[in-house]
Amino acid sequence: MNNQKLVVAISSRALFNLDESHAIFETQGKEAFCRYQIAHEDEVLEPGYGFALVTKLLALNALNPDVPVVEVILMSQNSADTGLRIFNSIEYHQLNIIRAAFTSGASPYSYLAAFGAHLFLSTNADDVAKALQAGFAAATILCGPVSVNTSPQLRIAFDGDSVLFSDVSEKIYQQRGLEVFTENERAEAKKPLPGGPFKEFLAALHYIQTHSSSDVSPIRTALVTARSAPAHERVVRTLRAWGIRIDEALFLGGMPKGEFLRAFGADIFFDDQQGHCESAAQHVTAAHVPNGITNLKNI
Repeated sequence: MNNQKLVVAISSRALFNLDESHAIFETQGKEAFCRYQIAHEDEVLEPGYGFALVTKLLALNALNPDVPVVEVILMSQNSADTGLRIFNSIEYHQLNIIRAAFTSGASPYSYLAAFGAHLFLSTNADDVAKALQAGFAAATILCGPVSVNTSPQLRIAFDGDSVLFSDVSEKIYQQRGLEVFTENERAEAKKPLPGGPFKEFLAALHYIQTHSSSDVSPIRTALVTARSAPAHERVVRTLRAWGIRIDEALFLGGMPKGEFLRAFGADIFFDDQQGHCESAAQHVTAAHVPNGITNLKNI
């Protein structure tokens, strides 16, 4: 495997449970928050909703210890001074994270390009929206289940329209209804869909899959979409045109996604619709992608 690397940036609140200190920030202000973090900097933080995912991502580097295939970057609105507790916790949990941006209250999204990030995960919806607008795959991690998938294989699931693909077809569905959407997809079946914000992230996962020397792929991907036949054909042809493999494709025709994601064993699921994310979060860690016409309508 060559040195092409998957780079994932994650906020400190997505990596660790910072609810207690954040509540102090919200109720007592920045100075009280800083005093609290410094006073407790030797106390180890508990894992957050993105912790298990990060652990599995970093474990991919065991495939080739000489040439890491994944790097995780810490992005935090803490100052470097108050961020000592975070790095102490990273060391305690033995996470190989060596690079970070501490921005003292400013949004860290502007450093994503410099770090070469393929994905940004945060609990701050404003930061995520800014990252998406800047052209990065980004999502807001919502509450996940208490239990996590213990399989060593990294399993990532995606919605289709507005996530892997653009929202051009979703706009037709939202504005003109299912019948017109279905006819359009039938007519355009051989015309590949434009890429959405997560196309390049999926391509980076596919690169690791295809360059792995392991007998069993270390990564498994799934498309979990509300589409059904005949709207499935355009999706299949689009992925073929991109030259990107997806391991499983579930065309659910509007059925709730949660049970299917649990059966797949997703470590994380990305969807543009808040309702789907909240349903999925009962079974797996879910992340909201505030992209496309559905989110414009909500705004």
